[in-house]
Order: sequence, then structure tokens, then C-alpha cells
Amino acid sequence: MMETPDALNFAEYLFAANRGRAGKVAYVDDRGTLSYGDLEDRSRRFAAALLALGIRREERVLLLMLDCNEWPVAFLGALYAGIVPVAVNTLLTVADYAYMLAHSRAQAAIVSASLEPSLRKAMAEAPNEVGAVIVAAAAAALSGASDAGAPSLDLAALVAQTKPLAAPAPTRGDDPAFWLYSSGSTGRPKGTVHTHANAWWTAELYGKGVLALTDRDVCFSAAKLYFAYGLGNALTFPLSVGASVVLMAERPTPDAVFKRWTGSASAGAGDGLDLRPTVFFGAPTGFAGMLASPSLPARDAVALRMCSSAGEALPSEIGQRFERHFGCAIVDGIGSTEMLHVFLSNRPGDIRYGTTGKPVAGYEIELRGEDGRPVADGEVGDLFIKGPSAALMYWGDREKSRETFQGGWTRSGDKYVRDADGYYTYSGRSDDMLKVSGIWVSPFEVEATLMQHPAVLECAVIGTEDGEGLTKSKAFVVVKPGAAVSDAELKAFVKEKLAAYKYPRAIEFLDELPKTATGKIQRFRLRERERGGPAS
Repeated sequence: MMETPDALNFAEYLFAANRGRAGKVAYVDDRGTLSYGDLEDRSRRFAAALLALGIRREERVLLLMLDCNEWPVAFLGALYAGIVPVAVNTLLTVADYAYMLAHSRAQAAIVSASLEPSLRKAMAEAPNEVGAVIVAAAAAALSGASDAGAPSLDLAALVAQTKPLAAPAPTRGDDPAFWLYSSGSTGRPKGTVHTHANAWWTAELYGKGVLALTDRDVCFSAAKLYFAYGLGNALTFPLSVGASVVLMAERPTPDAVFKRWTGSASAGAGDGLDLRPTVFFGAPTGFAGMLASPSLPARDAVALRMCSSAGEALPSEIGQRFERHFGCAIVDGIGSTEMLHVFLSNRPGDIRYGTTGKPVAGYEIELRGEDGRPVADGEVGDLFIKGPSAALMYWGDREKSRETFQGGWTRSGDKYVRDADGYYTYSGRSDDMLKVSGIWVSPFEVEATLMQHPAVLECAVIGTEDGEGLTKSKAFVVVKPGAAVSDAELKAFVKEKLAAYKYPRAIEFLDELPKTATGKIQRFRLRERERGGPAS
């Protein structure tokens, strides 16, 4: 396998790769475009500004920003200076931000103007070391000094008045580059530390090796930049090949996505260029919602050549319907915050809907049983990954680091089964598997079957206990607008397609399912609902 450069500053790597494209559009957001030349210039100016503020190499800065052209400037500027950006979800609570500020010991915060009030409240609630708050696209909304102590600085003015940093920090591939916080659904979010080389590896192995992105592509990701999936989709992968990227600050509703697909959202910002996405990155719930939307564009209104899906396993029915409508395949894969991006995936030209495909070149996959030994084909096992993009650790959490990062292997927390042809099929999270009548049942298998019914928009299956303490499966179903179906009809539908013991013993219809900001269904919320706890 190839080797990462020993001396590697990932920001400088991207800048150097695109110096022949200075005038090309790198990013387009709701307000305008950013060329590759301006991206490097502004990022290097921002790097110098951070150092001038007294922030030192390897210290952290919180990055709390909506997706916009300033996001990559801030992120890459920090990397160029050897400073570590901590990219965080814009939909979290003040308590979450207070924890992250204290946990990361961030020396500064870079924030979108609309999010500054939440940040200020978080700074007031927890001890922190924030010396400056740098506000993006908000010259008229700066709050100045506050009760929380740190003055507000305008990012654009800071960049304009600072000379570009002459040279990048002399980082190595294994040096910490950035943090991402993993899901906090089972406790406090974990600060996942990634290196400069990790980003390089994912671009080489997946962006180029599987998706085969080129400088002719226009990429658009529903997953935001602060997620591992979105960071690869909208920064690491496209910039490594000189592609253009469409950014969207608002929520990825079907109508918002369609506006970008058809080019109507960026028509005024693109100077007459066709900036309709050729590659779209989404999640299964998003694809299902779009297919059910009355605003679904016609095939000839879009320029899509390929779509990517991750976050949850893609039901085969969704992939097939999407491809029939648009003539564009969805490449389904699985990745994680800990591995930074996708390590197991279908491939263009080799797509088997209903499976997650095969290991990405450069990664090893092992399915292990309860005894820790590899299982045979056809048997469900816990998914372990070995590959070059694994995170260094969870910051300040040795116990959970040891549970997840085991030697060269990373424990995913997912269960999979491999068939005789080498394709892997998702069976659920390790803590989601159900033992019904003494036999293991995969909730996802039941969900995927329910999704084949023409009235079902989305669903989730969990285990519940009956009056005798026995586990029974229960499905929560959202039907398509205008559709109607009974629980008896859905039970019979599943019985026709799966072994009889796998059908859901109870079905409850909901208007919507609880989800994370990335669109993942929060099954633990449904379990809390069944136990009488909080449902949201």
C-alpha cells in the first residue's frame, strides 16, 4: 500500500495541489463564490491571525459555524498554523458547548453570528480559556466585549488586515490536526483526535479510490462539514482533486436540496457557471423523504452522475427507486467518526442494494463472535476495522479509548454478516440486536422488509418486554402522505417475506421518528418512550 508523506501539513497539501487552479470556483454558498486562489490566501491570512492572537501550535480552537465559505477558511487556516480546530455540531445545547469548551480547553472560538448568543451562554456557564471570539459574516452584529470576557472579532476584517503566513507549520502525518466529537447518545460526547495523515488517507482510499472524483465534479453534501462524513464529502475529497463544492447553511429538507440540485439556489452566485451538483452525499432517511416529496425534480433537471449514502444502511427499495427515477446509482457505505470516513462500501459499477458492499482497499474487516473469534460466512458478528485513518484516541478518556481502539483494530459497535461472495450486510448496532424466542433477530432486516411496502415512508424496530419479561419486537412506522395501511396488513407483509418469528409483534404509527442532526433514527429514544421515559 502507498505511504503517507512523512512531513505533512494537510492544508498545505491541498493548497499545493490546486495552485494551478487559482481562478476556479472552490466553494459556492448562499452569498457567493470562493476561488481556490482566494481560499489559500484567506486561509493563510487566518492562520497568521490566530498566531497573532497568541494561540500556539497544537492548542485548540472551537469551530461552531454553519456551512458557508468561511468554514473551510477557518478550518484550513488553523491546520496551516498547526493549531487544532474542534469542529462541533451547530444544533447542540448550551450545556453541550459548555462541556466541549472545558473539555477541549479551547483558546478561541470561531462562530457564526447567529450562534454567538449560545456560545456566550456556554462560556458563562463553564470555566474556559477562550481569549477571543471570532465571528463569521457578522461585521454589523459584533457584540464586542461581553460578560464572558472575550471580545468579538470580525473574521473578515481579521483576515483582510493580516498578511498571509509565509510557511505552514512543519507538522508530520501523525501530528494531531483536528477533533470531531462523536455521538453522545450513550453518554458525554467523545473528543475524537484525528491526524493530518488521516484526512490524506481517506481522500486517497475513498474519495479517489472508490468514488473516483475528478476536478470536473461539483460536490454537494447534506451532511454538514462538522461531521466526519460531511468533512470528507465537502472538503477533504473535492479539494484533493480540484472539484467545486456547493455549501448550504440551512437544514437539508427535500426542497432545500432540490434547489441546489437544479442550480436555482446558486444561479446568482455562480457568475453564469453551471454549479449543479454532479455528486450528492446523503443519508437513507433523506433519500426516502426526497422520493416521497411532491417537488421531486425530473431526471433532466439535475446533473447528478452519482450519489453516496452513509450514516445508516440504505434499504434496497430506496436505492432501486432512486436509480429508476434519476438513472443515478446510490453508492452505500459505512464509516464512523473514529475511522473518519467510509471503510466498507459498494462501488460504482458494483452495487448490490441491501448490502454495504466490500472493504475499501487499504482497510481490513473482521467479524467477531461473542468469544472474540472470527465468525463464518452467514453468521452475524461484531464489526472490527483495521486501517490507516483510525483516530489517535478519545481525548482524556483512556477507558473508552481502550474499548474502541484495540491494537491495530477499531471496534465499530455494529453487527454485520458476510455472504459467500464477500458482500457485507448490516444487522444493526451491537446493542440493538434482539433475541426473540431464543433466536437472534436483526431489527434492520425487519425494517428493510417493511420499507418494501408501498405505504411505508420510514420505520424503526426495537425490542420491548411483555408482561412476562420476554422480548418482543415492535415497529414504529411513518406512512407516506396520503397513504393508509393497517398493522395487520404490515405484519402479514413481513411474514410473507421473512421467517415467521421475525415479524413485529406490535406496530405503532407515528407522524415522525426521532432523529439526530444527520438524519439517523434515534432508536434509544423509542426505547425510552416504551419504558415511560422522555421520548425526545
